[in-house]
Amino acid sequence: MDKRSFLKGAIVGGAALLMANTALAQDKIVIGFSQGTMNHPWRVAMVEGNQKYAEENLPNVELIVTDGQNSSEKQVTDVETLLARGIDVLMISPLTSDALTPVVLDAMDAGIPVVTMDRKVNVPVTVHVGAENRPIGESAGEFISEKLGGKGAVIEIQGTAGASATVDRHDGFMDAIKGSDLEVVASQHADYLRENALKFMEDQLQRFGPGEIQAVYAHNDEMALGAVQALEAADRLDEVVVVGIDGQNSAFEAIKEGRLDASFVYPYVAPEGVQIAYKIATGEEMPEEVVLEGKKVDATNIDEMLGKGF
Repeated sequence: MDKRSFLKGAIVGGAALLMANTALAQDKIVIGFSQGTMNHPWRVAMVEGNQKYAEENLPNVELIVTDGQNSSEKQVTDVETLLARGIDVLMISPLTSDALTPVVLDAMDAGIPVVTMDRKVNVPVTVHVGAENRPIGESAGEFISEKLGGKGAVIEIQGTAGASATVDRHDGFMDAIKGSDLEVVASQHADYLRENALKFMEDQLQRFGPGEIQAVYAHNDEMALGAVQALEAADRLDEVVVVGIDGQNSAFEAIKEGRLDASFVYPYVAPEGVQIAYKIATGEEMPEEVVLEGKKVDATNIDEMLGKGF
């Protein structure tokens, strides 16, 4: 082979290799997942469930996860960083709706599909996936009303102020008890954290004496278990109905032990989140909202639910 033929072959071969590498690069789907916080088990389960599914089933997907560390400002920065990296799809569980709406709008305006999970923002996105919080709040209110015969004083322990889940879980509960003789006598945001709920409940047990509280409605199981801990320490758990939301294994165990009255399963959007993001990235049509089903867990069905939480 003469020198000219050799060079021509090398150039053609190099071009083919470059085209092949470009095709491989184009085949790689980069999905950014902005989690608002990883400070309790439900959020951890959401991240780990989606990561595991992607690792085991989506070899051409690079899933980049960020943790907002319970700060809306940090989560905004996280999303901006993901957008700068050139992601194909943004998955986000926003800490609060108002703070994350502008940066989600930036993503949509840039042509990047957005999948919101659990909590929503204030603009339409490509797909929202999660359970419906308002009906779960209503179910919790109906459960407490039935247990108490529609009469009694309720402590409400709310989640993160400004989060769509918090607003809906509160509004649904208030809808359910409207017109009854149930009254919310104290309410505070505890940020979905057990230690915050424990402290708040300890304060309320100082404020309200024995027999003056009939129920506690907590917006998640972590806070419900914090309330249970305070009630047990005061030797007053037997006189109070306690209800949580999410469906974590520790809550199921507490129901089995008779320490918690009910939990309402709120799916943690895994692996549905990354499944939907992948379908969007590959051009599949998706509905604007995917609703995941919740479930009431109490003494009547606890045996079949033990070990099925997160």
